[in-house]
Amino acid sequence: MTINDEIKWYALRITYNREMKVKQALDSLKIENFLPLKYRIVMRGERRIKQKVAAIHNLLFVRTSLSKIHELKQSTTLPIRYIIDKESQQPISIPETQMNNFIAVAGSIDEQIIYLEPDVSHFSKGDKVRITAGVFKGTEGYFMRIKGDRRVVVCLQGIAAVATAFVHPSIVEKISQI
Repeated sequence: MTINDEIKWYALRITYNREMKVKQALDSLKIENFLPLKYRIVMRGERRIKQKVAAIHNLLFVRTSLSKIHELKQSTTLPIRYIIDKESQQPISIPETQMNNFIAVAGSIDEQIIYLEPDVSHFSKGDKVRITAGVFKGTEGYFMRIKGDRRVVVCLQGIAAVATAFVHPSIVEKISQI
């Protein structure tokens, strides 16, 4: 197995707001992917309809190998691009546990979920914690106050960050950082 055949989570840039179409194409090809979604109210004539849309525009996460992504770019017209790490000049990959925490929070289509700017420098004040009960049980992130509520923020360094709905301190345990 070469390094290009290693299965990892990759963040991909999807151009022209076609995240849903690319997700459907990847689903039909049986390629594991994750697209954070939210509800948006749209008007159809005189009716208000709740519609699922991408929560973070132009971003999709794919769990596959670099060689498979390269093959997709060559053999299809899918509007995908790698997001390149500025230091290593390689496509950004996301550690499995970090992605699982992100999916645990962002996978909930809840109006109380808050998507934050990917610049996580202002998150350094929060304690690293693990949620011990409820729908987010096992999720790790940073405990902080956002919009007046205590929430756990899960960060994908330089890509995205998402904050849970209110989390009561009694179901949060501090993780010692080494």
